[in-house]
Amino acid sequence: MHKLTFYPLGNADCCLIDLENKKKILFDYANCKNPDDDEDKRVDLVSALKSDLEKDKRDYYDVVAFTHADDDHIGKFSEFFYLQHAEKYQEKGRIKINDLWVPAALIIEEGLEGEAAILRAEARYRLKEGKNIMVFSRPDRLKDWLEKEGIKPEERESLITDAGRLVPGFDKLTEGVEFFVHSPFAVRQEDKLIDRNEASLIMQAVFSYDNVDTRLFLSNDGTYEILSDIVNITRGHKRADRLGWDIMKIPHHCSYLSLSDEKGKEITEPVEEVKFLFDQGGEKGLLVSTSDIIPDTDEEQPPHKQAASYYKKRADEIKGEFVVTMEHPNKVNPQPIVINVDSYGATLRKSIAVGGFDVINRSAHRAG
Repeated sequence: MHKLTFYPLGNADCCLIDLENKKKILFDYANCKNPDDDEDKRVDLVSALKSDLEKDKRDYYDVVAFTHADDDHIGKFSEFFYLQHAEKYQEKGRIKINDLWVPAALIIEEGLEGEAAILRAEARYRLKEGKNIMVFSRPDRLKDWLEKEGIKPEERESLITDAGRLVPGFDKLTEGVEFFVHSPFAVRQEDKLIDRNEASLIMQAVFSYDNVDTRLFLSNDGTYEILSDIVNITRGHKRADRLGWDIMKIPHHCSYLSLSDEKGKEITEPVEEVKFLFDQGGEKGLLVSTSDIIPDTDEEQPPHKQAASYYKKRADEIKGEFVVTMEHPNKVNPQPIVINVDSYGATLRKSIAVGGFDVINRSAHRAG
């Protein structure tokens, strides 16, 4: 069985993928909890992750992917991880990263400060060393940067993956999962200023278990323009299967701007291309919003109630479920959302104990 864990962090992201073969893959890390605020219901991410690692008697992740360098995806990462580029990040007790995944924008972006600058330094160090990193997209500016560092771009060819390809080293037969890269697109990283949402990692992961495939769409902070481009490009290459999903990580903390430029009064109606993407959800699919509690009123910042209304409607149409990290299993005491992936497909693990056992909401068995 594979397992996905989405942590309640407010409007921030961290998703842990536990593979059947015991490998651990972490997408994003944002330690947001205020330890001095007793009313802060966000998870203590350091304790949660370290407890999980200790249970498995390890101090490392096989892969840590940072989808982009905004604080809600990298917050306080430099206090948690062992970083290769500087001794001050190497004291005992830090968690090691076997392979680091980053978008090319992180390597080439200038003017960074704080955590983003530290992450860039780590990514640049690994790329210069030529190991323990995978960079996504190859804009001309990345080639220019490598040449400036005295490195021939072809010498780092194996460490760079483009949109439209599978991530090397992972396939369904040997690892139980494959990752298809949808974004970033190199063309969007040629401008001097980088929009991190446009340059973020967006992938479809396909898990295999007992010949049953279960699809996870990691939309991250994609805007409706980016998602529309992904749909048009993927359909243009006759690969609509790569837009399919059984688990959808809802983009940008349930912002209406991932659906359309029109919020709507009660519901956000997605543009045609984004509607097509959400129409690719499988029966009993799960839509996961990594966000604060959905408000009852119209708010400027996400999550937006109008976007949530659309996602709830879509979940109802496929007999699935819309789940919010800060509302699961309830708003008073949110706990990590755990999804089992096995021969039944995607199964949301409930946190209600009955007779000492967790209740499991089983999805229908699907043929592979």
